[in-house]
Amino acid sequence: MLAFGIVAPVFAPLVVRLEGGDTAAAAGMLGLFAAAWALMQFVFSPVQGALSDRFGRRPVILLSNLGLALDYVVMALAPSLAWLFVGRILSGITSSSFATAGAYVADVTPAERRAARFGTLGVAFGIGFILGPAAGGALGTIDLRTPFWAAAALSFANFAYGAFILPESLPPERRAPFRPHAANPIGALAFVRARPALVPLVAAGFFAGVAHDVLPNLFVIYSSYRYAWDERTIGISLAVVGVCSIVVQGAVVGRVVARFGERRALVAGLVIGIAGQLVYAFAPNGATFLIAIPIWALFGLVNPSLQGLMTRLVAASEQGQLQGALASLRAVASVTAPILFTQIFALAVGDLRGVLVPGASFVAAAILLVASLAAVSRARTIIVPERLVPA
Repeated sequence: MLAFGIVAPVFAPLVVRLEGGDTAAAAGMLGLFAAAWALMQFVFSPVQGALSDRFGRRPVILLSNLGLALDYVVMALAPSLAWLFVGRILSGITSSSFATAGAYVADVTPAERRAARFGTLGVAFGIGFILGPAAGGALGTIDLRTPFWAAAALSFANFAYGAFILPESLPPERRAPFRPHAANPIGALAFVRARPALVPLVAAGFFAGVAHDVLPNLFVIYSSYRYAWDERTIGISLAVVGVCSIVVQGAVVGRVVARFGERRALVAGLVIGIAGQLVYAFAPNGATFLIAIPIWALFGLVNPSLQGLMTRLVAASEQGQLQGALASLRAVASVTAPILFTQIFALAVGDLRGVLVPGASFVAAAILLVASLAAVSRARTIIVPERLVPA
């Protein structure tokens, strides 16, 4: 995530440069790049998850890190947009190993502690993505391509760590055959559908995932429009969002789950998330909007709790398939959210101004969280025993 974040500040300027300074054309290309990256995640997350169930987590993680390092080299050297696009496609394919990382955590962690460990993984992601853009911005002052070389070096270092230190987490006796018909997004959905206990939880995760993405997609434009925040205020506020998220993932999730259990933590996170979205939507001033940030941060209880519950409902040899299916759905959510929320915002400040409140997108996100809560309530009678999963 540090490598990923390092290239974030310079990717768009590099596209503008390769477009000959045409910002409008570059904007269109950035949309295409983002859609292509999400599509690769959608397609290849189940493939990597299924491969890791068959051959172990370590080789898949190693190949992914090596591929990501080579991809950053391609983007650092890219003489044209076509080559940069190739690099972005490779990035979408190779970074799909997030699913394998989730399966690794499930392999090495007792079921009752998985939610806390998924929270710890979230802390690592959060720190990487906070420090990455800051480092990338500084390196970008040297040259727009310097951050890509730094990202490549970090990915090669990751590969070396995996090659020499990282142990395998899935012993041969717990592996499953590779089934090509299951190693695709349609097969991943069939995997979920064949396990009725998973269906409401996966649906809840999808609704929550779309709702979560309202903030990263609208924060800048909404706060600028509604509260006239400048770049400095927005930057500080985003840093506060990151810090609050890390505190919740690292210091709150484990304690709450240990005290109240995964299901109660999940319900609490969804209820608090609904409240946070409504404060965002109706905050009359910037100070009130800021109050919602630490409230919304407690929504961070949701994903680790969901992950912990779902890993209990599949066998050890199926953790990779589960994580691959979840990663595919996250990719769909990451494509759906920007379109949904930006269009609602455009209507709220444009054609339907006076009918919709400016924060209508946050109201829509709150409604999605209500749907998520309803899906969780359907799962009430089926989430119980660890005995569902063979030791």
